Amino acid sequence: MSTSAVDGAGPNPDNGVVLAPRPWVPLGVITLGAACALLNRWAAAGVAVFGLFLLIQSQILRLQFSADALLVWRGNSVLRTFPYSAWLGWKLFWGPIPVLFYFREQQSIHLLPVLFDATSLREQLNRHISAQP
Repeated sequence: MSTSAVDGAGPNPDNGVVLAPRPWVPLGVITLGAACALLNRWAAAGVAVFGLFLLIQSQILRLQFSADALLVWRGNSVLRTFPYSAWLGWKLFWGPIPVLFYFREQQSIHLLPVLFDATSLREQLNRHISAQP
């Protein structure tokens, strides 16, 4: 599926599964920032601002699993397309509470915070990227 074929209308569930946003990781980072306030105000402010950035991203970005690629949406446009055929592997870190999503393509490595429903993410990865964990 080409990017031009999907731009303009936003993620359409008819073209693949769109993952629901989950704010738990960003809220955890903000809470960690508040707890750091007892030790160092500047560090606490930095961590809290990063958590706020992640919270905003969790509401703006959408992941869609189409038939042949993972699409990253912002509003009505596709930011990036990751064809499954280029993937070499993937992993969700910290099993009971997944907070990091790692995947490797033939040309690059990606490490992302889990800003979406981790159960659905794992299900879709297992469905679309066979022979992976």
